[in-house]
Amino acid sequence: MGLAASQSRYLSLTARKNDLELTGQQINQSRLTLANVQNDLYNSSTNLEPDSDEAIRIQLRITAIQSLDKALELQLRRVDTQQQAVQTELEAVKKVIDKNVELTFKTFA
Repeated sequence: MGLAASQSRYLSLTARKNDLELTGQQINQSRLTLANVQNDLYNSSTNLEPDSDEAIRIQLRITAIQSLDKALELQLRRVDTQQQAVQTELEAVKKVIDKNVELTFKTFA
């Protein structure tokens, strides 16, 4: 791979890594919002009779929020895995670029 192609690939990977970081932050923000809603539901259910209709509805909502949170957690793990793969490839391309630069300067030195 030539120097220009390596540099282009490096820039592309850097952009992808930044995109993945943003996606991870957005997922974490969504999980935090869900946790706040879940906390509010827990707090409102403490004043209710455990067998009342409203307490049961709140418990169902809490269960739904927990399943959404688990789905977001899985999505975050996939994003983290992709980030690690991109980071590994970035390091490999950086080595290729460094080698190309070193060879070029040896040629002209």
